[in-house]
Amino acid sequence: MNGFTHGWGMGFGWFFLLLTIVAIVYLIQDKKTAKSDAQDILDKRYASGGISKEEYEEKSEQLRKYSA
Repeated sequence: MNGFTHGWGMGFGWFFLLLTIVAIVYLIQDKKTAKSDAQDILDKRYASGGISKEEYEEKSEQLRKYSA
C-alpha cells in the first residue's frame, strides 16, 4: 500500500514540476512579446509622422536598454 501511494506522489511531483517550468517559460515569452509590441507601436508612430527622428531614436534606445 505504501509503495502504491509513493508512486502516485512521485507522478504528481513531476507533473507540478513540469507545470512550473511551463509557467516560467510562458511568462518569459510574454515579457518579450510585450517589449516587441512597444517597439512596433514606436515604429508605427514614427512612420506616420507622429514623432520626430530624434524622439524615435531616443525612445528606441530606451527600449533596447530596458529590454536587455
